[in-house]
Amino acid sequence: MGIVRRLTEKPWLAPGADPAGEPDAEGLPLPAAAVGLRIYFGVASVMFLLIAVTFVMRMDGHGLVTGQQPDWKPMLWPRLLWFNTAVLMLSSAAWEWARAGGARGQMDSLRTGLIAGGVLALVFLAGQLTVWRQLEDAGCGLTATTMSAFFYLITALHGLHVLGGLAVWGRTTAKVLAGSEVAEVRQSVDLCAIYWHFLLLVWLVMFTLFLVNRR
Repeated sequence: MGIVRRLTEKPWLAPGADPAGEPDAEGLPLPAAAVGLRIYFGVASVMFLLIAVTFVMRMDGHGLVTGQQPDWKPMLWPRLLWFNTAVLMLSSAAWEWARAGGARGQMDSLRTGLIAGGVLALVFLAGQLTVWRQLEDAGCGLTATTMSAFFYLITALHGLHVLGGLAVWGRTTAKVLAGSEVAEVRQSVDLCAIYWHFLLLVWLVMFTLFLVNRR
C-alpha cells in the first residue's frame, strides 16, 4: 500500500507543499518547472557555445570566407569589468543564501538573500552599461573592431538573460514582501538560484576569453 501511495501521490500535494496545487509563484509543479529550466539551459548553452567557438576562430585569425585577411585587434580592457564580475559572483552567492534559507524554512534568510541577489544583479547591469560608455569614449565602440563587436554582442545577450531573471525576481520579491510563506516561494527561489549560477558560469567563461585578448 505504501508503494501505491507514493506512486499516486501528487508532488505538489506532498507535505509542505501548497494544498491548492500551486507550490510556487508561477503555479507550476516542481517537475515541470525543473524540466523547463533544463531545456532553457540546453538552448542557452548551445547559443553561447557557438558564439564562443566563433570568437576563438576569429581570435586565431581564421575568417569565415576563404582568403579573408585577419582583422583581429585586442580591445581596450576597462578595469570596471573586474568589479562587475565580483558583483555577479556576490549576487550568485546571495541567491544561494536565499536558497539555503528556504530549505531551512527561515524566511528572514530567504528574504535577505533574495533582496541582496536582485540588487547586486542590478548593480552588475549598471556596471556593464558603464563599461559600454567607457568603450565608446575610448573609441572602442560596437563597430570599432571585430573583438569589440563580439564584446557588445556577448554582453548584450548575457544582460538580456539577467533581465529575464530579474523579472522573476521582481515577482517573487513582491510575494515575499506581501507576506507569503516560505513554501509558497521556495520553488521560485531554488530555480532562480540555479539560474543565477548558470549565468555566472557563462559570464566567467566569456570573461576569460576576453581576458586573454585585453590590452
